[in-house]
Amino acid sequence: MSLAIGIDIGGTKVAGGLVDERGTVIARARRDTPHRSTKAAVVEDLLVSVVDELQDAAERDDLGEVSAIGIGAAGFVGADRSTVVFAPHLSWRNEPLRENLRARCAFPVFVDNDANTACWAEWRFGAVAGESHVVMVNLGTGIGGAILVDGVMQRGRYGIAGEFGHMQVVPGGIRCECGNRGCWEQYASGNALVREARSLLAAQSPMAHDIEAEIGGDLTKLTGPMITEAAAAGDATAAELLAEIGSWLGTGLANLASAFDPGAFVIGGGVSAAGEMLLTPAREAFRKQLPGRGYRPEARIVQAQLGNEAGLIGAADLARSAVEEDIA
Repeated sequence: MSLAIGIDIGGTKVAGGLVDERGTVIARARRDTPHRSTKAAVVEDLLVSVVDELQDAAERDDLGEVSAIGIGAAGFVGADRSTVVFAPHLSWRNEPLRENLRARCAFPVFVDNDANTACWAEWRFGAVAGESHVVMVNLGTGIGGAILVDGVMQRGRYGIAGEFGHMQVVPGGIRCECGNRGCWEQYASGNALVREARSLLAAQSPMAHDIEAEIGGDLTKLTGPMITEAAAAGDATAAELLAEIGSWLGTGLANLASAFDPGAFVIGGGVSAAGEMLLTPAREAFRKQLPGRGYRPEARIVQAQLGNEAGLIGAADLARSAVEEDIA
């Protein structure tokens, strides 16, 4: 069995897995993501430890041969799939990650943006399998994205395509961490969901009574998953907050449809766990704001299927594909 190691580096965890040709994860390893002040060499030590653990599992349990290592990183990755230009959660700045890991590991190494790897996984094994034109939008603390056309990831001239979260949707709007104002992720992300709920609580709105009771009045305990769970349990205010996020999501998707005209949008990331509570209002807003509505085909808007492991599955499969192409 041909295996590849996939590693997904997120804001809170580093998740690794042994992945077979069918996209099945057959062994796993996990570490906490180091603080952003941690030196690059220490982070690389951690990644090597994940590789070693998974390689040992493959050999110990006779699972198959490892052919490549794929890394999915949150941040800007150069078009060479080698250098992490900028990573918001780590100290990497123009970090030659592929070169450094290749010197310490026995396999070819490929680095990509985590949204690209998740999109690839959903196209190969998940919600948009077989679709020729795909745009993925990952809703987490911020918004990441990816573009895939005819089986080829569209990384852009400099490798930084798909940073949809920083499209400006409200001129002069809420300040974003990127330095600009009115970015899409300030209105349609997990951070936006929590911020809006906190604003209701801070205003002592009676509409937020149930949410306030759930957190005991401590705003620091409020999380996006908590709001989603409350909405699923019938809390009308939580459902309204999700619908607002969904409406902003649909607005941004209508803009992306103008730019890319995909056959399908696949929505991933932690906020996508809200399912139809998010996607139904997103589709409604999308239809209302789509240019040429009523006279053009509409892209499907679907929920990602592979959950939190999409990034590592896609990273592994992209790395395997790159090795096979070189061999061919």
